[in-house]
Amino acid sequence: MENLFSSVTENRTNTSTAEPMKKKLPLSIIIIGVVAILLIVLIIVLFIINGNKKRGTNTPGTPTSSGSASGNVTLAYWGLWEPEQVMKPIIEKFEQENPGVKIQYSQQRFSGYESRTYSRLRQSTSSSEPSPDILRIHNTWLPKYIKYLSSVPTNIMSKEEYSQKFYPTALEDFTGKDGKLYAIPWEIDGLMVFYNKQMLSKKGVNQPPADWDSFIELANNLTTKDSSGKIQQSGLAMGSAENIKHAAEIISFLLLQNNVNIIDETRTTVSLNNSRAISVFEMYTNFAKGENAIWSPSSRSDLEMFYSGKLAMMIAPSWRVFDIIKANSTIEFGTAPLPQLIANENEIYYSTYWGDTVSKDCKNPEIAWKFIKFLSEREQQLQLFSSSVTNNPQDRVFGEPYSLVELNSEMAKNPYLKPMAAMAPFMKSWQMGDETAVKKHLDEAVTSIIKNNTSVESALRKAEENINKQLAQTNK
Repeated sequence: MENLFSSVTENRTNTSTAEPMKKKLPLSIIIIGVVAILLIVLIIVLFIINGNKKRGTNTPGTPTSSGSASGNVTLAYWGLWEPEQVMKPIIEKFEQENPGVKIQYSQQRFSGYESRTYSRLRQSTSSSEPSPDILRIHNTWLPKYIKYLSSVPTNIMSKEEYSQKFYPTALEDFTGKDGKLYAIPWEIDGLMVFYNKQMLSKKGVNQPPADWDSFIELANNLTTKDSSGKIQQSGLAMGSAENIKHAAEIISFLLLQNNVNIIDETRTTVSLNNSRAISVFEMYTNFAKGENAIWSPSSRSDLEMFYSGKLAMMIAPSWRVFDIIKANSTIEFGTAPLPQLIANENEIYYSTYWGDTVSKDCKNPEIAWKFIKFLSEREQQLQLFSSSVTNNPQDRVFGEPYSLVELNSEMAKNPYLKPMAAMAPFMKSWQMGDETAVKKHLDEAVTSIIKNNTSVESALRKAEENINKQLAQTNK
């Protein structure tokens, strides 16, 4: 029985499988063919990869292990102050060190730059209109621009390295709410006092005093009026907005110096209608009001008054040196640090400068950031800023004030920039974001107080409301 069952089972198995085996033979041939094709494709792919390694190629825009960039990468770079002939040697040096990378530099017109840049960045998110890969932003713009920017990769520069290389204001100004860095400073600059040496000399003074009380006393002594009380020579441009080039920046400096907490952590809400801010605006506008005024709201601009010899002192950034020399090369003037409140434990000065950043739309952000870091290094800064003078001897008596802390002593060697070197470690600003709108509303508040006799409280209440309404849109 057992043998019979085994024999029957064996015969059933052999009988049942013999015919199907003949039918499956073509499928096996197909499978073998597919496997053979896959093996051939795999061999070709491995051959190509091996060939690329031997030639040292890589994916376009990707850094190799040696740190150099490979492939064909083109980056559009928007600058402001330096013409192409100044930038060209530096760019060529970077391109030589990074084969396959091309930097297309474009010097932008300052007029309309902010609105033009912002519009291009915004359009690039919803259209094919390209934005610049690398661009320049002001140190107050970050809250408005951050949504369109790429942050600094930590392998390019860590926050610790950044804080050691650059001044504290740069770390604060270019750090987003997420704690990441979004720009590397191109320079350092801020407000300083410009003074007419001959006018001060007549009063037996070599340079403006360092404290506010003595500074204001000198400003009063330098102011002369005719028999009707009309100002003939002003001791200091302070008090109005329409004829003072940097009125809003001066007010921001005074607010910071008076320990006003201007903007909250969200960077969408400012606080101006408080006792500290009110005292600042009262003090500022009083310089242009009443019998004791030392500045006239109806005069020509502070810059024009200064280079025409009718203004003893004004407050402005370092680059106004070029305007003064160009307008009147014979005027003898100097620069000095901003005066300080004796009551304050620490010095506070105001920063207004520019940094380079990378668009979020950039296809090769790491290489772009590598280029920006390259520009910020000692050798490039020395070469760039000396070239700025060499190529523009009629317009430039110094290059950009160096952003690197290690070049502070070099900056101090220039008589015009010596005050900047002293102030840089103690500079502050605030991240207003929409700088154009904020300055406009601050200026309007001053003008309303001066011309319309609006109360300071009412003027600041309106300014605060308008600014917050604007920042709620741009800084969100």
